[in-house]
Amino acid sequence: MSFENFTFYLFSAILVGAALSVIFSRNPVHAALSLVLAFFTSAAIWIILEAEFLAISLILVYVGAVMVLFLFVVMMLDINLNLSLIHISEPTR
Repeated sequence: MSFENFTFYLFSAILVGAALSVIFSRNPVHAALSLVLAFFTSAAIWIILEAEFLAISLILVYVGAVMVLFLFVVMMLDINLNLSLIHISEPTR
């Protein structure tokens, strides 16, 4: 197995793990950070495939703009997950 194949499979495994972490994470900040990791690993795969423009544009557009905006909104909303779970689990009278 060549070094290029090894790095491709390594970044692919990290990408799948980060994507599953985005789906199954209960904390929205952790999900957003996992999505940033998924974007960076997909950009690394684009670089391995010699598509540097797509990798740089993915990082600049998605990580640089969309994820910063998403994290800003999540931080401004100040979602308290523990209180929302308490209200959901309490029976109504």
